[in-house]
Amino acid sequence: MFKLSLLFVAVALFVATQEAHGKMTCKLPQVQIPDDWITMVDPCTKKMKEQVQEELTAAMTYFAMGAHFSKDTVNRPGFAKIFFDSASEERDHAIKIIGYLLMRGGLTKDISQLIRDPQPLSEAWADGLSALKDALKLEAHVTRKIRDIATTCEEPGRDGQDFNDYHLVDWLTGDFLTEQYEGQRDLAGKISNLGKMLEAHGALGEFLFDKKLLSGVSV
Repeated sequence: MFKLSLLFVAVALFVATQEAHGKMTCKLPQVQIPDDWITMVDPCTKKMKEQVQEELTAAMTYFAMGAHFSKDTVNRPGFAKIFFDSASEERDHAIKIIGYLLMRGGLTKDISQLIRDPQPLSEAWADGLSALKDALKLEAHVTRKIRDIATTCEEPGRDGQDFNDYHLVDWLTGDFLTEQYEGQRDLAGKISNLGKMLEAHGALGEFLFDKKLLSGVSV
């Protein structure tokens, strides 16, 4: 096993040396692939690419929320947990959309323009309630953007297209919109409950609410 490892190292060093001196190149001929299978029209492709940026912006905002509530001066680990979890979900949404574009042949060029340095919409929040309200507004914004994609791609003649993309619309409504609506309702409920706890117990209400979030109790 040791001798085999040395052989692999030697081969790797040889290849690296040859490449460094320009003596080894590997150029494959460009293959002409029929594009009949690429049926997503430009307006839909454009909207889907834009949605990748929306999801990543949402992810960065949730990361900022998680970091804010993780600070020692704030110390709300329950809020930090749900916001970090939300950040991962938004990142996964972006990956799923990229995967769909690849499946439909919608990422054959201009890939470098797909992700454009997404920034969080804010970096600090006065309290847990204001953060939850901002999260609900963010989710509602993302939902509107997804619905806009569906509207653009399901109406023949809209934006100059003559193709109704049933599959894309079905995929969006099945994989995304249900989760969006459920998430919005969950945030609305959390805002309602936290508001009542703050009214009844003051600052202690947020502390108790945070403990419930950290333990995974539905609130």
